[in-house]
Amino acid sequence: MSAGGGQAQRISFSKDDTNASYSTPVWSPKGDYIAFTRQGGGQFAIGVMKPDGSGERLLTSGFHNEGPTFSPNGRVLMFFRDPGGNGGPSLYSVDISGRNELKVPTPGFASDPAWSPLLSSTSGG
Repeated sequence: MSAGGGQAQRISFSKDDTNASYSTPVWSPKGDYIAFTRQGGGQFAIGVMKPDGSGERLLTSGFHNEGPTFSPNGRVLMFFRDPGGNGGPSLYSVDISGRNELKVPTPGFASDPAWSPLLSSTSGG
Protein backbone atom coordinates (compact mmCIF):
# COMPACT_ATOMS: atom_id res chain seq x y z
CA MET A 1 0.00 0.00 0.00
CA SER A 2 1.13 3.54 -0.43
CA ALA A 3 2.77 5.41 2.44
CA GLY A 4 -0.44 7.40 2.81
CA GLY A 5 -2.49 4.24 3.39
CA GLY A 6 -5.17 2.65 1.26
CA GLN A 7 -5.78 -0.78 -0.14
CA ALA A 8 -2.99 -3.35 0.33
CA GLN A 9 -1.85 -5.05 -2.87
CA ARG A 10 -0.02 -8.38 -3.08
CA ILE A 11 3.33 -8.18 -4.90
CA SER A 12 4.83 -11.65 -4.29
CA PHE A 13 4.02 -14.15 -7.03
CA SER A 14 6.46 -16.93 -7.82
CA LYS A 15 6.58 -17.75 -11.53
CA ASP A 16 8.41 -21.07 -11.08
CA ASP A 17 6.67 -22.40 -7.92
CA THR A 18 2.99 -21.53 -7.54
CA ASN A 19 2.97 -23.09 -4.05
CA ALA A 20 5.79 -20.87 -2.75
CA SER A 21 5.10 -18.65 0.24
CA TYR A 22 6.83 -15.39 1.15
CA SER A 23 7.66 -14.03 4.60
CA THR A 24 9.97 -11.75 6.63
CA PRO A 25 9.96 -8.78 4.21
CA VAL A 26 12.40 -5.92 4.90
CA TRP A 27 12.95 -2.67 2.99
CA SER A 28 16.38 -1.63 1.77
CA PRO A 29 17.70 1.64 3.23
CA LYS A 30 17.05 3.50 -0.06
CA GLY A 31 13.63 1.90 -0.52
CA ASP A 32 14.59 0.45 -3.91
CA TYR A 33 14.34 -3.25 -2.89
CA ILE A 34 12.45 -5.52 -0.54
CA ALA A 35 14.32 -8.58 0.76
CA PHE A 36 12.29 -11.64 1.74
CA THR A 37 12.31 -15.31 2.64
CA ARG A 38 10.65 -17.59 0.09
CA GLN A 39 9.69 -21.12 1.05
CA GLY A 40 8.82 -23.72 -1.58
CA GLY A 41 9.87 -27.14 -2.77
CA GLY A 42 11.49 -28.00 0.57
CA GLN A 43 13.88 -25.03 0.32
CA PHE A 44 14.08 -21.64 1.99
CA ALA A 45 15.51 -18.92 -0.22
CA ILE A 46 16.57 -15.36 0.47
CA GLY A 47 15.73 -12.98 -2.35
CA VAL A 48 15.07 -9.40 -3.36
CA MET A 49 12.45 -7.70 -5.51
CA LYS A 50 11.51 -4.16 -6.44
CA PRO A 51 8.69 -2.54 -4.44
CA ASP A 52 6.19 -3.22 -7.24
CA GLY A 53 7.05 -6.97 -7.17
CA SER A 54 9.10 -6.95 -10.37
CA GLY A 55 12.70 -8.08 -10.72
CA GLU A 56 12.55 -10.94 -8.21
CA ARG A 57 15.96 -12.56 -7.73
CA LEU A 58 16.84 -15.39 -5.37
CA LEU A 59 20.26 -14.82 -3.84
CA THR A 60 20.77 -18.00 -1.83
CA SER A 61 18.76 -21.09 -0.96
CA GLY A 62 19.03 -24.14 1.25
CA PHE A 63 17.33 -25.71 4.17
CA HIS A 64 15.97 -23.03 6.47
CA ASN A 65 17.53 -19.78 5.26
CA GLU A 66 15.55 -17.02 6.92
CA GLY A 67 15.44 -13.54 8.43
CA PRO A 68 17.14 -11.25 5.89
CA THR A 69 18.28 -7.79 6.96
CA PHE A 70 20.00 -5.11 4.85
CA SER A 71 23.32 -3.54 5.73
CA PRO A 72 23.15 0.25 6.23
CA ASN A 73 24.55 0.83 2.70
CA GLY A 74 21.97 -1.56 1.16
CA ARG A 75 24.58 -3.66 -0.69
CA VAL A 76 24.75 -6.68 1.61
CA LEU A 77 22.14 -8.89 3.29
CA MET A 78 22.67 -10.87 6.45
CA PHE A 79 20.46 -13.86 7.25
CA PHE A 80 20.54 -17.04 9.29
CA ARG A 81 20.67 -20.64 8.19
CA ASP A 82 19.73 -23.59 10.37
CA PRO A 83 20.64 -26.85 8.62
CA GLY A 84 19.06 -28.93 11.40
CA GLY A 85 20.83 -31.45 13.55
CA ASN A 86 23.10 -30.44 16.40
CA GLY A 87 24.94 -27.67 14.52
CA GLY A 88 22.34 -25.00 15.25
CA PRO A 89 21.74 -21.80 13.31
CA SER A 90 24.56 -19.62 11.98
CA LEU A 91 24.73 -16.15 10.43
CA TYR A 92 25.61 -15.61 6.77
CA SER A 93 26.03 -12.60 4.53
CA VAL A 94 25.56 -12.29 0.77
CA ASP A 95 25.78 -9.27 -1.51
CA ILE A 96 22.66 -8.23 -3.42
CA SER A 97 24.03 -9.76 -6.62
CA GLY A 98 23.88 -13.19 -4.92
CA ARG A 99 27.67 -13.54 -4.87
CA ASN A 100 30.15 -13.72 -2.05
CA GLU A 101 28.13 -15.71 0.45
CA LEU A 102 30.11 -15.88 3.69
CA LYS A 103 29.52 -17.53 7.03
CA VAL A 104 29.86 -14.99 9.83
CA PRO A 105 31.83 -16.46 12.74
CA THR A 106 29.96 -16.36 16.05
CA PRO A 107 30.84 -17.96 19.39
CA GLY A 108 27.65 -20.06 19.42
CA PHE A 109 24.27 -20.48 17.80
CA ALA A 110 23.08 -17.30 16.08
CA SER A 111 19.84 -16.22 14.44
CA ASP A 112 17.72 -13.16 13.67
CA PRO A 113 20.53 -10.77 12.69
CA ALA A 114 20.16 -6.99 12.90
CA TRP A 115 22.56 -4.22 11.92
CA SER A 116 23.40 -1.53 14.42
CA PRO A 117 22.85 2.06 13.32
CA LEU A 118 25.72 3.95 11.75
CA LEU A 119 27.46 6.11 14.28
CA SER A 120 28.75 9.47 13.22
CA SER A 121 31.46 11.28 15.04
CA THR A 122 31.56 15.01 15.32
CA SER A 123 34.63 16.91 16.24
CA GLY A 124 34.13 19.62 18.78
CA GLY A 125 35.83 22.93 18.50
